[in-house]
Amino acid sequence: MEKFPLNTKKKKRITSVYYSLLLGILWSGACSEPSAAPPEPVMPVPHNRQLAWQDLEFYAFAHFNMNTFTNREWGMGDEDPALFNPTDFDPSQWAKICKEAGMKGIILTAKHHDGFCLWPTETTSHSVKNATWKQGKGDIVREVAEAFRAEGLKFGVYLSPWDRNHPDYGKPEYIDVFRQQLRELLTDYGEIFEVWFDGANGGTGYYGGANEERRVDKRSYYDWPTTIELIRELQPNAVIFGDAGPDVRWVGNEHGFAYETTWSNLMRDSVYGGMPEYASEYAPGQENGTHWVPAEADVSIRPGWYYHPYEDHKVKSLPQLLDIYYQSIGRNSSLLLNFPIDRRGLIHENDQAQLMKLVHKIQEDFSSAVPLDKASITATSTLGKGYEVAAIQEEKGAYWAAATGTVSATIQLDFPDPVRFNRFLVQENIELGQRIKAFDLEVKTEDGNWTPLASGTTIGYKRILRLPDTETRAIRFAITDAKANPTVQHMAFYLAPKLLLPPTITRDKSGMVRLNAPEKGLEIWYTLDGSDPAQDGKRYAEPFPILEPTEIRVLSKDPGTGDISEVAVTALQLARKNWTVLGEGEHPDHLIDEDPTTNYFTDTDVVSIDLGNSYTLTGFTYFPMQNRYLSGLITRYAFSISKDGKQWTPVSEGEFGNIVNSPIEQRITFPAVTGRYIQLRALDKQDENPASFAELGVLIDG
Repeated sequence: MEKFPLNTKKKKRITSVYYSLLLGILWSGACSEPSAAPPEPVMPVPHNRQLAWQDLEFYAFAHFNMNTFTNREWGMGDEDPALFNPTDFDPSQWAKICKEAGMKGIILTAKHHDGFCLWPTETTSHSVKNATWKQGKGDIVREVAEAFRAEGLKFGVYLSPWDRNHPDYGKPEYIDVFRQQLRELLTDYGEIFEVWFDGANGGTGYYGGANEERRVDKRSYYDWPTTIELIRELQPNAVIFGDAGPDVRWVGNEHGFAYETTWSNLMRDSVYGGMPEYASEYAPGQENGTHWVPAEADVSIRPGWYYHPYEDHKVKSLPQLLDIYYQSIGRNSSLLLNFPIDRRGLIHENDQAQLMKLVHKIQEDFSSAVPLDKASITATSTLGKGYEVAAIQEEKGAYWAAATGTVSATIQLDFPDPVRFNRFLVQENIELGQRIKAFDLEVKTEDGNWTPLASGTTIGYKRILRLPDTETRAIRFAITDAKANPTVQHMAFYLAPKLLLPPTITRDKSGMVRLNAPEKGLEIWYTLDGSDPAQDGKRYAEPFPILEPTEIRVLSKDPGTGDISEVAVTALQLARKNWTVLGEGEHPDHLIDEDPTTNYFTDTDVVSIDLGNSYTLTGFTYFPMQNRYLSGLITRYAFSISKDGKQWTPVSEGEFGNIVNSPIEQRITFPAVTGRYIQLRALDKQDENPASFAELGVLIDG
């Protein structure tokens, strides 16, 4: 049983033409009416290696390299190879986690931009052969490849064309070095399913000691046609990833989202690696694209691609991961999910926990299918024998096709009893090209009228829509525009349970509280007196004010099933409604807007606030900035209170322990003291940049 039911087609691919001919032979022996000729392909169409890749759908990225040990995202190339020293390297742990999650393989960063190679290459000394790890006798690439193949998973390699360490980068001689590295990776480590090239090329680096900036002509420097020939020779079944493919293209962002309209067709000859306008002009593909180059959505499970201890608490939430799934695999793209391997050489337990939450939720979402075998399925147009519309409920290679010359058609499903659903999945037969340009989904109401439920554009390999809970006896899928007579290989409807996570709680500077459900259709219940919202709660209808310290308890409830989430508890402190930030600085309003995503900076390393009234204070909170790259974090502090804003009384001094590695809200308490003004001074910071703040708050007595 699959752990992660992403792929609805288990068959081994057969080209549609040969399948149709075979089907015609079988039919001719059984009845007098032969099968119709198959639809003409609409160019471009995928190569067999691309068809095999499409069926993978979900696989892992592993960023593990010198940057892991220097706490950087992009190294400079001048790092000491001895720094590479994982303490508990275990690629079998990676492989077991990926297999349990239903991932089909992994792509490893064999060399990133800093030039450090994870295998004992003959091309440079900047590699594991000079690492402390295993006294230079180890080979990360080999161990990862073997661990994944032992679990029946595929292995791929990322090799950065840019090399900030090699003295010949930018010169013609480097291309020979680059191709030799490729040759080693593609001949010494078994079958490779994908070769991944980054678009980042050329910039400031070490370059063998030169410490200079080197730029290259990204169109011509690498002589990509010759490099592609080498890959085809050594690994003919591998797909090649890059901005211009030639087999798989970048989705154009690092959020993991494909587009509402995502074509697998690309104007490939107009694209080159690292081109500035690629994301805005080419990433979604083009209806009139000349080559089949489908999209791959790459995204990290954390903010960074490499491991940073301070991001241990920033692993993407389940709602974020669900959005990524539905907007990548659900929008005609594959999903390449990155794990920043930690300094032990393991997938961090926080990353594993969030991954499995996603896996279990997707399993749940697609576990309850509407039984199409009980429906009467009809179409307004059919090509002929062998292409009947009943094929849409199968997963064996058959498909429905509309009549030649038809660019619009409707498939209708009539059920004997009402059915309920909130997910819709549809797939084209992409072996004949991507054809459908627009569609509508409608349901019949109790009065017999048809009402729109959703609309969409491209479908391609797979399209999944999240819909409101819907009950009906009839569904109509209307293809309103296509490049040629449309095909549908599979169609399904599911009833996914609501995502029963607790609501999120936000409050603005004025004190208005907003509760947000994790999914539409859920009710929110809350209490403000410490009681159980499941028993004594009030249903949330609109924002309400909370100005004084209050404990709020909230839960989500599915009104259809009565199921409830866990209770989330948040202690809201004194609202900032009447506060004023004193002194200079950039965006002082950001310090007290109750939004931790905005930041305040001050060159004076001190900030003072007028609370508007006198209070009996018992502590304060400092929320450090939450950006991907941190600066100005306060590591040692002094906190003072004043009644008049002139005479200050020190009340607390100390250290924010481990704040750089774990930049979470710091909560400091002290004996009660009365005052109207507060002041926080930075005694020491993580760096020389201005002191930074996301939020500053106070704790008050009573």
